[in-house]
Amino acid sequence: MTDLSANRNETGAQSALERETLLMHASGRPGKIEVVPTKPMTTQRDLSLAYSPGVAFPCLHIARDPSLAYDYTAKGNLVAVISNGTAVLGLGDLGALAGKPVMEGKAVLFKRFADVDAIDLEVDTRDVDEFVNCVRFLGPTFGGINLEDIKAPECFIIESRLREIMDIPVFHDDQHGTAIIAAAGLLNALDLTGRSLADTKVVVNGAGAAAIACVELIKAMGIRHENVTLCDTKGVIYQGRDHGMNQWKSAHAVPTDARTLEQAMVGADVFMGLSAKGAVNAEMIAAMAARPIIFAMANPDPEITPEEVRQVRNDAIVATGRSDYPNQINNVLGFPYIFRGTLDVRARTINEAMKVAAARAIAQLAREDVPDEVDAAYAGRRLRFGPEYIIPVPFDPRLIATVPPAVARAAMDSGVAQKPIIDMEAYAKQLSARLDPTAASLQAISEKVRAHPQRVVFAEGEEEKTIRAALAFRNAGFGTPILLGREEQIHETVKSSGLPGLEGLEIVNARLSHQREHYIEVLYRRMQRQGLLLRDVQRLVNQERNIFGSLMVSEGDADAMVTGLTRNYWQAFDEIKRVIDTAPGEVLLGLTMMIAKGRTVFMADTTVHETPTPEQLADIAQQSAAKARQMGHEPRVALLSYSNFGNPVAHPSERVREAVAILDSRRVDFEYDGEMAADIALDADLLKLYPFCRLSGPANVLVMPGLHSANISAKLMQKMGGGTVIGPILMGLDKPIQITSMDATVNDIVNMAVLACYDAMRS
Repeated sequence: MTDLSANRNETGAQSALERETLLMHASGRPGKIEVVPTKPMTTQRDLSLAYSPGVAFPCLHIARDPSLAYDYTAKGNLVAVISNGTAVLGLGDLGALAGKPVMEGKAVLFKRFADVDAIDLEVDTRDVDEFVNCVRFLGPTFGGINLEDIKAPECFIIESRLREIMDIPVFHDDQHGTAIIAAAGLLNALDLTGRSLADTKVVVNGAGAAAIACVELIKAMGIRHENVTLCDTKGVIYQGRDHGMNQWKSAHAVPTDARTLEQAMVGADVFMGLSAKGAVNAEMIAAMAARPIIFAMANPDPEITPEEVRQVRNDAIVATGRSDYPNQINNVLGFPYIFRGTLDVRARTINEAMKVAAARAIAQLAREDVPDEVDAAYAGRRLRFGPEYIIPVPFDPRLIATVPPAVARAAMDSGVAQKPIIDMEAYAKQLSARLDPTAASLQAISEKVRAHPQRVVFAEGEEEKTIRAALAFRNAGFGTPILLGREEQIHETVKSSGLPGLEGLEIVNARLSHQREHYIEVLYRRMQRQGLLLRDVQRLVNQERNIFGSLMVSEGDADAMVTGLTRNYWQAFDEIKRVIDTAPGEVLLGLTMMIAKGRTVFMADTTVHETPTPEQLADIAQQSAAKARQMGHEPRVALLSYSNFGNPVAHPSERVREAVAILDSRRVDFEYDGEMAADIALDADLLKLYPFCRLSGPANVLVMPGLHSANISAKLMQKMGGGTVIGPILMGLDKPIQITSMDATVNDIVNMAVLACYDAMRS
């Protein structure tokens, strides 16, 4: 069990992380999940179809043919994440209730990575019989069971018994998820070191659920029983040992003279650790065979760090469970996609063949050329198959189209699939379309910024929310936050709010800055023929933080700025425009990203042009399409109006039609069409009414005809849409500055700061 309470106050960063995490979980609707209906529930007729009396008909059909439950209910895409909290992460036996945040998080990962709906169920018992008896009757509700954070050896018994009595897949991810990802990495490490499975000698330290699952899977893949030495806290598990044994350990006992881990490591090709920090030392690593393979997977700290390995071996391939080292053995590479493939063929179980297929598919993916957007997401690392890249990274969008088909095919070949997939190529394409690429693109942007930290002005530096955002920005490694404000006031806010120290942050008071006179001179040159006297400029520089912060960015004393909490958008925008010009060849615009129901739509211009000209509409379309492409989307641009392709003929729509003609003349490299109404643009079925429309599918970029409709629509979506809104992102300024809304959260501020940093890197 990891003593987090001891570590919690060692550094301000950890304390800040705890505060941020608790705040995130408690803000708004508490927790991380909610239930949202997939059918309309507005009118009495809606309710009569969804419930009484209409719901009787699907009930009767399912009673006659139980398989129809997959057609008429959510069962086929619903997984239960079930735990009793006896082995929560690295925290030990916290109990069912304290484990609930982890289980909710697991449910979120299912949805985020594989579009699998999941519900967490915490069972408050440590008795195996009670637990099994509780879960066994849940089969009619769910398409699969994901057991989580149950201690060994009870987890073996529970999984085995549930697999026998339930007719849906039961999968203990702590065992098999770890084993599958580790096996995938091992296959590639063996290939790189020229070894064969049959001749490889493996030492595994730790005899819990994950370790034993790893041993069983690598043996199923071809490593010989006698070549695997399993160790626990009492030493080697050898034939004849009678202390500290159980049936699962005994199954892997081998004839050997080695009695300690140190003895077992001599001449070993592979070490797989699922034990504890410091279990392996440099002498043990030095005693291994040439080109050793070391998977130190203890959580949260590995048995031995890569740095410690490098001190004694420069020929080793090292993997850990941590994201700050190459070759992370991360279960999220497996369980969402394994369940995706399993559910899609309605497999009765997840068998050994399906696990092996998943491991081989993941291993093969690491050998393929890495797409630019994935490579860019991990700036500073070269993602090319080799000793430091033997396993794909978690945000690789190809996983969704790679692992589920392999699992589904193995289920069909092994006879456990109840709904075979005929066209695997079409299935893979369907999988790719299930997930919105926006999250992966935002991750890519974050990683690029983390690799090239920036200096960012947080203009409203005395506000508690701004200070918390600056601390989060610093803790995430994005760069150096600069708080504008009075130092004594900022420290008072920090103290009264119980925030950690401000190490790594800068505080700048405009009145006391040594750059103040220079900034006054710069701004006076800009504004002296625009009605401002010198004293007016002095007042602006001394008192207006958006002016001062913009000057810092303009003069190269900071890379970017974020503001907006204490001024409405247009007031902040006007202040910034006094200092920063429009970038050559671009138009200023606000682009709002709306993410809902697994789909992202970009809307522009939501902040700048009240009635854009046809040329401006065309420019807005081009810049918005470029941003959508940068975010991982192939742009399909709809230029909106209330009319559809001339029906009705309306004077306000002429600007939109002219903009389309301008785009025609520019021969742009993206799909576009208009004028069209929003419902036509976003609905694939309605688009079919206009077979001449140039869009190959629903639009993902909406160019609005004017500021009124754009801004109102964006704010309605933000407050009532049930999704996530990012922005408006200010585009077209010559320097990177972003303006948040006045009700922005800490996370919103950080996101906008990161986007500003990304623009700074590209300018």
